[in-house]
Amino acid sequence: MSEVRCVWNAARSLGEGPVWHEGERALYWVDIEQPAILRFDATSGATAEYAMPEKIGCIAVRKNGGFIAGLQSGFARVTLEPLSVTPLIDPEAHLPGNRCNDGKCDNHGRLWAGTMDVAMQNDTGTLYRLDPDGTVTAMDEGYGITNGPAWSPDGRVMYHNDSKARCVYAFDCDPKAGTIGHKRTFVELTGDEGFPDGLTVDSDGHVWLAHWGGSRVTRFTPTGDVERVIDMPVSQVTSCAFGGDDYRTLYITSARTGLDEATLQREPLAGGLFAIDVDVTGVPANHFAG
Repeated sequence: MSEVRCVWNAARSLGEGPVWHEGERALYWVDIEQPAILRFDATSGATAEYAMPEKIGCIAVRKNGGFIAGLQSGFARVTLEPLSVTPLIDPEAHLPGNRCNDGKCDNHGRLWAGTMDVAMQNDTGTLYRLDPDGTVTAMDEGYGITNGPAWSPDGRVMYHNDSKARCVYAFDCDPKAGTIGHKRTFVELTGDEGFPDGLTVDSDGHVWLAHWGGSRVTRFTPTGDVERVIDMPVSQVTSCAFGGDDYRTLYITSARTGLDEATLQREPLAGGLFAIDVDVTGVPANHFAG
Protein backbone atom coordinates (compact mmCIF):
# COMPACT_ATOMS: atom_id res chain seq x y z
CA MET A 1 0.00 0.00 0.00
CA SER A 2 0.98 3.63 -0.40
CA GLU A 3 1.03 6.14 2.45
CA VAL A 4 -2.17 7.83 3.57
CA ARG A 5 -2.41 11.29 2.01
CA CYS A 6 -4.81 14.14 2.67
CA VAL A 7 -6.35 15.10 -0.67
CA TRP A 8 -8.58 17.83 0.78
CA ASN A 9 -7.93 19.54 4.09
CA ALA A 10 -11.60 20.47 4.27
CA ALA A 11 -11.85 20.92 8.06
CA ARG A 12 -15.41 19.60 8.03
CA SER A 13 -17.36 19.25 11.24
CA LEU A 14 -18.76 15.77 10.60
CA GLY A 15 -17.56 14.44 7.25
CA GLU A 16 -19.28 11.18 6.30
CA GLY A 17 -20.83 9.03 3.58
CA PRO A 18 -18.23 8.90 0.76
CA VAL A 19 -19.43 7.60 -2.60
CA TRP A 20 -17.47 7.36 -5.85
CA HIS A 21 -19.16 8.69 -9.00
CA GLU A 22 -17.38 6.81 -11.78
CA GLY A 23 -19.00 8.84 -14.56
CA GLU A 24 -17.47 12.03 -13.17
CA ARG A 25 -14.30 10.55 -11.64
CA ALA A 26 -15.32 12.35 -8.47
CA LEU A 27 -15.70 11.48 -4.81
CA TYR A 28 -18.81 12.86 -3.14
CA TRP A 29 -19.26 13.01 0.63
CA VAL A 30 -21.36 14.91 3.16
CA ASP A 31 -21.00 17.07 6.23
CA ILE A 32 -23.84 16.18 8.57
CA GLU A 33 -23.54 19.01 11.12
CA GLN A 34 -22.74 21.88 8.78
CA PRO A 35 -25.06 20.39 6.17
CA ALA A 36 -23.48 20.11 2.76
CA ILE A 37 -22.71 17.78 -0.10
CA LEU A 38 -19.00 17.94 -0.95
CA ARG A 39 -17.30 17.05 -4.23
CA PHE A 40 -13.66 16.17 -4.90
CA ASP A 41 -12.59 15.93 -8.55
CA ALA A 42 -10.00 13.16 -8.69
CA THR A 43 -8.63 14.37 -12.02
CA SER A 44 -8.07 18.04 -11.28
CA GLY A 45 -8.19 18.12 -7.49
CA ALA A 46 -10.92 20.77 -7.67
CA THR A 47 -13.38 20.88 -4.79
CA ALA A 48 -16.94 22.11 -4.45
CA GLU A 49 -19.48 22.50 -1.66
CA TYR A 50 -23.28 22.53 -1.93
CA ALA A 51 -25.06 23.72 1.21
CA MET A 52 -28.09 21.68 2.24
CA PRO A 53 -31.17 23.05 4.05
CA GLU A 54 -30.95 20.52 6.91
CA LYS A 55 -28.79 17.74 8.34
CA ILE A 56 -27.84 15.18 5.71
CA GLY A 57 -26.69 11.68 6.63
CA CYS A 58 -26.06 9.98 3.30
CA ILE A 59 -26.29 10.22 -0.47
CA ALA A 60 -26.34 7.72 -3.32
CA VAL A 61 -26.11 8.36 -7.03
CA ARG A 62 -29.44 7.98 -8.85
CA LYS A 63 -29.56 5.98 -12.06
CA ASN A 64 -31.57 8.78 -13.68
CA GLY A 65 -29.28 11.57 -12.50
CA GLY A 66 -28.72 13.46 -9.29
CA PHE A 67 -28.80 11.81 -5.91
CA ILE A 68 -31.09 10.18 -3.39
CA ALA A 69 -30.40 11.55 0.10
CA GLY A 70 -31.24 10.78 3.70
CA LEU A 71 -32.02 14.04 5.53
CA GLN A 72 -33.26 15.12 8.93
CA SER A 73 -36.78 15.05 7.48
CA GLY A 74 -36.50 11.77 5.60
CA PHE A 75 -35.64 10.80 2.04
CA ALA A 76 -35.37 13.27 -0.84
CA ARG A 77 -34.15 13.59 -4.42
CA VAL A 78 -31.31 16.07 -4.82
CA THR A 79 -29.75 17.75 -7.84
CA LEU A 80 -26.78 20.07 -7.47
CA GLU A 81 -26.67 22.29 -10.55
CA PRO A 82 -29.12 23.85 -10.23
CA LEU A 83 -29.57 22.96 -6.56
CA SER A 84 -32.91 21.28 -5.90
CA VAL A 85 -34.18 19.20 -2.97
CA THR A 86 -37.44 17.29 -3.55
CA PRO A 87 -38.84 15.50 -0.48
CA LEU A 88 -40.06 11.93 -1.02
CA ILE A 89 -41.11 10.40 2.29
CA ASP A 90 -40.39 10.74 6.00
CA PRO A 91 -40.66 7.34 7.69
CA GLU A 92 -40.23 8.89 11.13
CA ALA A 93 -42.45 11.94 11.17
CA HIS A 94 -43.50 10.71 14.62
CA LEU A 95 -39.89 10.98 15.85
CA PRO A 96 -38.84 14.59 15.24
CA GLY A 97 -35.70 14.07 17.34
CA ASN A 98 -34.39 11.46 14.88
CA ARG A 99 -32.52 11.95 11.60
CA CYS A 100 -31.19 9.79 8.80
CA ASN A 101 -27.62 8.62 9.14
CA ASP A 102 -25.53 6.32 6.95
CA GLY A 103 -26.89 4.48 3.92
CA LYS A 104 -26.03 2.72 0.65
CA CYS A 105 -27.76 0.99 -2.25
CA ASP A 106 -27.87 -2.75 -2.82
CA ASN A 107 -27.35 -4.39 -6.20
CA HIS A 108 -31.06 -4.13 -6.99
CA GLY A 109 -31.05 -0.34 -6.67
CA ARG A 110 -32.71 -0.13 -3.24
CA LEU A 111 -31.41 2.34 -0.65
CA TRP A 112 -30.76 0.93 2.83
CA ALA A 113 -30.35 3.71 5.39
CA GLY A 114 -30.57 3.95 9.15
CA THR A 115 -31.82 6.61 11.52
CA MET A 116 -30.67 7.74 14.94
CA ASP A 117 -31.54 10.01 17.85
CA VAL A 118 -29.79 13.33 17.18
CA ALA A 119 -29.10 13.69 20.91
CA MET A 120 -27.62 10.15 20.96
CA GLN A 121 -29.56 9.37 24.13
CA ASN A 122 -32.30 6.96 23.02
CA ASP A 123 -31.98 3.75 21.01
CA THR A 124 -34.67 4.82 18.55
CA GLY A 125 -32.67 4.10 15.38
CA THR A 126 -34.18 1.91 12.66
CA LEU A 127 -32.72 0.45 9.48
CA TYR A 128 -35.00 1.14 6.49
CA ARG A 129 -35.14 -0.09 2.91
CA LEU A 130 -36.29 2.49 0.37
CA ASP A 131 -37.42 0.81 -2.84
CA PRO A 132 -37.25 2.53 -6.24
CA ASP A 133 -41.05 2.98 -6.24
CA GLY A 134 -40.83 5.02 -3.02
CA THR A 135 -42.00 2.30 -0.65
CA VAL A 136 -40.23 2.32 2.72
CA THR A 137 -39.90 -0.80 4.88
CA ALA A 138 -38.45 -1.02 8.39
CA MET A 139 -35.92 -3.87 8.37
CA ASP A 140 -34.36 -3.77 11.88
CA GLU A 141 -34.72 -1.55 14.92
CA GLY A 142 -33.40 -0.70 18.37
CA TYR A 143 -30.18 1.04 17.27
CA GLY A 144 -28.34 3.76 19.14
CA ILE A 145 -26.33 5.00 16.14
CA THR A 146 -26.79 3.27 12.78
CA ASN A 147 -23.84 3.01 10.39
CA GLY A 148 -23.06 1.02 7.25
CA PRO A 149 -24.51 -0.91 5.53
CA ALA A 150 -22.48 -2.85 2.95
CA TRP A 151 -22.79 -6.23 1.27
CA SER A 152 -20.56 -9.15 0.36
CA PRO A 153 -19.79 -9.32 -3.38
CA ASP A 154 -22.53 -11.91 -3.95
CA GLY A 155 -25.02 -9.83 -1.96
CA ARG A 156 -25.78 -12.66 0.46
CA VAL A 157 -24.27 -11.11 3.58
CA MET A 158 -25.06 -7.60 4.79
CA TYR A 159 -22.98 -5.75 7.38
CA HIS A 160 -24.47 -3.02 9.54
CA ASN A 161 -23.32 -1.25 12.72
CA ASP A 162 -24.61 0.07 15.97
CA SER A 163 -21.78 2.47 16.75
CA LYS A 164 -23.17 3.21 20.19
CA ALA A 165 -23.07 -0.50 21.07
CA ARG A 166 -19.57 -0.77 19.47
CA CYS A 167 -20.81 -3.70 17.40
CA VAL A 168 -20.78 -4.61 13.71
CA TYR A 169 -23.50 -7.10 12.80
CA ALA A 170 -23.74 -9.52 9.91
CA PHE A 171 -27.04 -10.63 8.40
CA ASP A 172 -27.96 -13.30 5.92
CA CYS A 173 -29.45 -11.49 2.94
CA ASP A 174 -31.65 -12.53 0.04
CA PRO A 175 -30.47 -10.04 -2.60
CA LYS A 176 -33.43 -10.55 -4.92
CA ALA A 177 -36.14 -10.28 -2.27
CA GLY A 178 -34.32 -7.61 -0.27
CA THR A 179 -34.81 -9.44 3.02
CA ILE A 180 -32.42 -10.05 5.91
CA GLY A 181 -32.22 -12.54 8.77
CA HIS A 182 -29.93 -14.43 11.15
CA LYS A 183 -28.47 -11.31 12.76
CA ARG A 184 -25.19 -12.02 14.56
CA THR A 185 -22.14 -10.18 15.87
CA PHE A 186 -19.41 -9.87 13.25
CA VAL A 187 -16.94 -7.64 15.14
CA GLU A 188 -17.12 -5.94 18.54
CA LEU A 189 -14.66 -3.16 19.33
CA THR A 190 -13.15 -2.58 22.76
CA GLY A 191 -10.75 -0.23 24.50
CA ASP A 192 -8.74 2.13 22.31
CA GLU A 193 -10.17 0.56 19.14
CA GLY A 194 -12.87 3.23 19.28
CA PHE A 195 -16.35 2.85 17.83
CA PRO A 196 -17.34 1.24 14.51
CA ASP A 197 -18.40 3.83 11.97
CA GLY A 198 -18.80 3.62 8.19
CA LEU A 199 -17.57 0.61 6.25
CA THR A 200 -17.16 -0.86 2.80
CA VAL A 201 -16.44 -4.28 1.28
CA ASP A 202 -13.83 -5.19 -1.34
CA SER A 203 -14.03 -7.71 -4.19
CA ASP A 204 -12.49 -10.40 -1.95
CA GLY A 205 -15.34 -10.01 0.54
CA HIS A 206 -13.18 -8.35 3.21
CA VAL A 207 -14.69 -5.56 5.30
CA TRP A 208 -12.94 -2.20 5.67
CA LEU A 209 -14.10 -0.42 8.83
CA ALA A 210 -13.54 3.17 9.97
CA HIS A 211 -12.90 3.54 13.73
CA TRP A 212 -14.40 6.67 15.30
CA GLY A 213 -12.05 7.60 18.14
CA GLY A 214 -9.67 4.82 17.10
CA SER A 215 -7.42 6.62 14.57
CA ARG A 216 -7.52 3.77 12.09
CA VAL A 217 -9.20 1.80 9.33
CA THR A 218 -9.15 -1.98 9.72
CA ARG A 219 -9.58 -4.63 7.05
CA PHE A 220 -11.37 -7.71 8.43
CA THR A 221 -11.63 -11.10 6.79
CA PRO A 222 -15.13 -12.52 6.18
CA THR A 223 -14.68 -14.46 9.44
CA GLY A 224 -13.99 -11.27 11.43
CA ASP A 225 -10.21 -11.60 11.81
CA VAL A 226 -7.97 -8.55 11.48
CA GLU A 227 -6.10 -8.68 8.16
CA ARG A 228 -4.47 -5.23 8.28
CA VAL A 229 -4.68 -1.88 10.02
CA ILE A 230 -4.22 1.54 8.40
CA ASP A 231 -3.10 4.11 10.95
CA MET A 232 -4.65 7.53 10.42
CA PRO A 233 -3.38 11.00 11.39
CA VAL A 234 -6.82 11.86 12.82
CA SER A 235 -8.78 10.19 15.60
CA GLN A 236 -12.36 10.58 14.38
CA VAL A 237 -12.30 8.40 11.27
CA THR A 238 -15.83 8.21 9.93
CA SER A 239 -16.14 6.16 6.73
CA CYS A 240 -14.40 4.82 3.63
CA ALA A 241 -15.20 3.97 0.01
CA PHE A 242 -13.28 2.67 -2.98
CA GLY A 243 -12.79 4.76 -6.09
CA GLY A 244 -10.43 5.56 -8.91
CA ASP A 245 -10.33 4.03 -12.38
CA ASP A 246 -9.37 0.61 -11.02
CA TYR A 247 -11.17 0.90 -7.65
CA ARG A 248 -7.85 0.54 -5.85
CA THR A 249 -7.96 3.92 -4.13
CA LEU A 250 -9.58 3.92 -0.69
CA TYR A 251 -11.05 7.30 0.21
CA ILE A 252 -11.46 7.97 3.93
CA THR A 253 -13.54 10.70 5.60
CA SER A 254 -13.08 12.25 9.03
CA ALA A 255 -14.57 14.71 11.53
CA ARG A 256 -13.44 17.43 13.90
CA THR A 257 -16.68 17.93 15.87
CA GLY A 258 -16.20 17.86 19.64
CA LEU A 259 -12.40 18.05 19.53
CA ASP A 260 -10.82 20.58 21.89
CA GLU A 261 -8.19 23.08 20.80
CA ALA A 262 -5.30 20.98 22.09
CA THR A 263 -6.47 17.97 20.11
CA LEU A 264 -6.97 20.07 16.98
CA GLN A 265 -3.40 21.28 17.34
CA ARG A 266 -2.28 17.64 17.28
CA GLU A 267 -4.69 16.79 14.46
CA PRO A 268 -4.55 19.70 12.00
CA LEU A 269 -6.07 17.50 9.26
CA ALA A 270 -9.15 16.52 11.28
CA GLY A 271 -12.26 16.84 9.12
CA GLY A 272 -10.25 16.20 5.96
CA LEU A 273 -10.63 13.76 3.10
CA PHE A 274 -7.87 11.17 2.76
CA ALA A 275 -6.82 8.61 0.17
CA ILE A 276 -4.56 5.58 0.07
CA ASP A 277 -3.71 3.28 -2.82
CA VAL A 278 -4.19 -0.38 -1.90
CA ASP A 279 -3.39 -3.77 -3.40
CA VAL A 280 -7.00 -4.99 -3.59
CA THR A 281 -9.98 -3.95 -5.69
CA GLY A 282 -13.12 -2.39 -4.32
CA VAL A 283 -16.69 -2.96 -5.44
CA PRO A 284 -18.37 -0.13 -7.41
CA ALA A 285 -21.16 1.70 -5.60
CA ASN A 286 -24.67 0.72 -6.66
CA HIS A 287 -27.00 3.40 -8.01
CA PHE A 288 -30.52 4.07 -6.76
CA ALA A 289 -32.94 2.80 -9.38
CA GLY A 290 -35.73 5.27 -8.63
